Amino acid sequence: MEFQQMRIARPVSLLSKSCEMYCDGLGLKKIGEFSDHDGFSGCMLGREDLAWHLEFTQCHYHPVTPSPSAEDLLVLYVPDKGSWEKRCATMSHAGFVRVESFNPYWEQSGITFRDIDGYRVVIQNMRWGDN
Repeated sequence: MEFQQMRIARPVSLLSKSCEMYCDGLGLKKIGEFSDHDGFSGCMLGREDLAWHLEFTQCHYHPVTPSPSAEDLLVLYVPDKGSWEKRCATMSHAGFVRVESFNPYWEQSGITFRDIDGYRVVIQNMRWGDN
């Protein structure tokens, strides 16, 4: 069986703020959303040229507290140095906070950012497979 799409789903504390940060920081677009579906609201963020997307959810009746660890990472590879620098600057402008990575490997060619819930995103300056 071939996988056609990958969804990474995470509970968040502020749905609209998380969506805004990731759209602004990663250049994603809202590709779907739902409101109060069996007590959950959420949005999906992605782009047509990607085989993955993010889903952020909030539970209205039994709030789920986000509980990311220092090794709960979303790693995105940007091989072009100029594009990588621009994406890192965009992440900061979108409200992500630069943090030191728990695993020193990610410090060699990347920058780690933390969102408002503590989830971490690594913007890696290399092509996947060149490690």
